[in-house]
Amino acid sequence: MTSRNPVRITRGVPTSDGAGVRLTRLMGGGPGLPSVDPFLMLDLFDSPEATDYIGGFPAHPHRGFETVTYMLEGRMRHRDNRGHESVLDSGDVQWMTAGRGIVHSEMPEQKEGRMRGFQLWVNLPARLKMSEPRFQELPDAKLPVETRDGGVRVKVIAGTTARGTQGPIDTAATEAVYFDVTLPAGATFEEPLPIELAAFVVAYEGALRFDDGRRLDAVGLAELGPGDTVRLQAADVPARVLVIAGRPVNEPVAWQGPFVMNTREELQQAVDDYRAGRF
Repeated sequence: MTSRNPVRITRGVPTSDGAGVRLTRLMGGGPGLPSVDPFLMLDLFDSPEATDYIGGFPAHPHRGFETVTYMLEGRMRHRDNRGHESVLDSGDVQWMTAGRGIVHSEMPEQKEGRMRGFQLWVNLPARLKMSEPRFQELPDAKLPVETRDGGVRVKVIAGTTARGTQGPIDTAATEAVYFDVTLPAGATFEEPLPIELAAFVVAYEGALRFDDGRRLDAVGLAELGPGDTVRLQAADVPARVLVIAGRPVNEPVAWQGPFVMNTREELQQAVDDYRAGRF
């Protein structure tokens, strides 16, 4: 087995989106935060102050990719122009395939307390960019958790572990893997991760060490290099980490705001369709 060690470590940059929601952008924010095909962007929202999140994300469009919202703490309500409405609570996941187009809002269901979670954007291959929108929404209680030696816990959102625990989210388009791993201090997580899958990890609590001795402190992202296994050890404090991987799309990316297509002409068509109410 060959460990997949970091080829790039980033700390993310503060930013805001929606109606002033404060975020840390860990991927997809410019030259210092490049995307990892098929993953376009990753944001962490985390604040105990309602003023940082109360404005939420009013109605906005998407086309050509998927959004993955993972709520760690708090409550968020989704509404869209297709009549779908739901509430994400602590630990819940929504995997939304925007496909040919959707207009939705994501608004906090709380006026106080901490709101914390991630939103990941996943590209779609050209053959699926104009597919019908769909939702995969799972409450925390229906997301399997695998317990390993040393108190390591693996919450399996997408993909299948080497021990056979399968996440309930269908990610056939990119074969995406999405694990939330909890490690006691000094504990180790080891999992096969094929070289053909692009991969990264995000430490969002505590700190990790890789086999090459490099350390990743929260909140930080490490893009993984070649190899066939990911091996992470919590440092001198407990750690929580996202392990995310997927098969690269390997297609041209034309990206403008909430639209991700393959050509500038397709982008212009997306803008025209949205303005004409064809989403």
